[in-house]
Amino acid sequence: MRSLILLIPLLPLIGFLLNISWGKQLPKKISGGIGVLAVLMSFLLVVYGWLQSSGSESTIDYTYFKWIETSAFSINFGFQLDNLSFLMMSIITGVGFLIHLYSDGYMHKDDGYYRFFAYLNLFIFFMLLLVMGSNLLITYIGWEGVGLCSYLLIGFWFKNHEYNDAAKKAFIVNRIGDLGFIVGIFFCLLNYKTIEYAALNELAAGSIQIGSAVVTTITLALFFGSTAKSAQIPLYTWLPDAMAGPTPVSALIHAATMVTAGIYMITRLNGLFLAAPFTLDVILVVGTATALVAAIIATRQNDIKKVLAYSTVSQLGFMFAALGAGAFVSGMFHLTTHAFFKALLFLGSGSVIHAMSGEQDIRNMGGLKSLKVTHLTFLIGTLAIAGIPPLSGFFSKDEILVNVYSKSFWFFIILFATAMLTAYYMFRLYFLTFHGKFRGTKEQADHLHESPLSMTFPLMVLAILAVVGGFLGIPEVFHMPHTFNEMLGKIVKIPELTVSHTFEYTVMGISTLIVGAIIYLTYQYFVTKEKLPSKSEKGFWSTAISNKFYIDEAYDSLVVAPVMGLSKWLYRVLDRSLTDGLVNQVGLTTLLSGQSIRKLQTGRTSLYLFAMVLGLILILCLNFFNR
Repeated sequence: MRSLILLIPLLPLIGFLLNISWGKQLPKKISGGIGVLAVLMSFLLVVYGWLQSSGSESTIDYTYFKWIETSAFSINFGFQLDNLSFLMMSIITGVGFLIHLYSDGYMHKDDGYYRFFAYLNLFIFFMLLLVMGSNLLITYIGWEGVGLCSYLLIGFWFKNHEYNDAAKKAFIVNRIGDLGFIVGIFFCLLNYKTIEYAALNELAAGSIQIGSAVVTTITLALFFGSTAKSAQIPLYTWLPDAMAGPTPVSALIHAATMVTAGIYMITRLNGLFLAAPFTLDVILVVGTATALVAAIIATRQNDIKKVLAYSTVSQLGFMFAALGAGAFVSGMFHLTTHAFFKALLFLGSGSVIHAMSGEQDIRNMGGLKSLKVTHLTFLIGTLAIAGIPPLSGFFSKDEILVNVYSKSFWFFIILFATAMLTAYYMFRLYFLTFHGKFRGTKEQADHLHESPLSMTFPLMVLAILAVVGGFLGIPEVFHMPHTFNEMLGKIVKIPELTVSHTFEYTVMGISTLIVGAIIYLTYQYFVTKEKLPSKSEKGFWSTAISNKFYIDEAYDSLVVAPVMGLSKWLYRVLDRSLTDGLVNQVGLTTLLSGQSIRKLQTGRTSLYLFAMVLGLILILCLNFFNR
């Protein structure tokens, strides 16, 4: 079992090494097969390992070797496997496998096909390392690794300079957040002499003073790292630009891997974060604000992938709001359902883009119901994220709302309104894409066709998961087992709800009625009345929302421009004038000295003899006077 567990991350790594070394010489079927098979085998090993661990009763700790040892602390290289890590591993490899399979059809004509699969495999390897590690340092290796892979995949089509800029933006913004993460690790070592997850949670349950400055500082630093990796205010701006990469990359980043890292890390250290109430309040505020702001921006986006990107930012805000309310299980529940329907939506958008010959503007689509599998599965994903019962998003999102209500009424109201906005912008996207008249070109109309089976099969599997996934967390008000509570209850503290069953029924009923009304009104506006988003927005708020509240421009003015200005000044004053000037002066001095001394080398024998005689006379004189 010990060796099989080690194979789970090693198989995708081997797939990466094979493709990056020999993939260019291999036929596409073989290089793609290596990439897909590596992740499939990892998924099967995850399922086998989870079954062997006997479910919720077992925690497996594998220490492979002692990594770092000092007189003050020691750090092992090992894996901590329990239901939380197995859940994440199954999402990473299960959804990841479907995305790999989809990529075989989507990227088949791309010249960098082998390289694409190599990067995808490497992404899976680092993400598995992140969630399997028994301590923060192993997680940090995976944390940095997925950042590297996001850079490689977002800028995969590197001949396009805009895509390269998006990749660099993702890399740099994540480095800012990673500084907070590494500071948190150092503070843990400095104050607690350990970075092992089990030890930190045990300390939090015992000797750590609740609300102390040390634990608050550590958790705030770790959360700051999460704001970048999981795209929260103020470091969320990289994620919408990550749409520059191929669509399978968007699905992998947004659904199964990178953006879930912050949610996982905080849930893994739930004991430490519960000992820092101020940090939890900050997480609740940031998560709620991010959910609302991103949802508002999504209502005015017209790029099919940008709508889904801001939707991801908003849904991640819901998850963080759950964590801030102490409802860690609810956050993980929504992470799981979101992985199903968001992967479905992104891959569905890729199928639409494939059929539309690369078109991504929903104003130039319409009438795509002829893509029967894509249309039906996309509709299921839209219903799920909008919270229509009994699809998965309904259960997980309502559970978050109820838990947040137990913490704060006003945050509940904001998130409830955000959930209604979600229904609006998602059905705006759906109706403009699939209903009404076709608004594309004749060439696009002639090219329209359903995607191949390698692309539609993953859509069908994810659609089924989006339908049934919510039944893993049926509310206790229905007197049925809540599988997530049973699965994670011994790892994560479950808060006691202070609301009545009547309130829960009321929230479910009102939210469903309002979402139904929103769908009807959206249909009337965009389909019946055939209204289209304007090419140029008018009015202050419409313009501001369309331009994403000018947050990128504000960062450019307040951060990028001053840093660039300082860099140019340092280049002129310190680098060129001082450093280069000093180095040049040394060279010039050496050159002038050489030129002066060179005059002594005339090549005239008589002068050399005269110098020798003069030297001998001087030596004799010195010896004479020194007696």
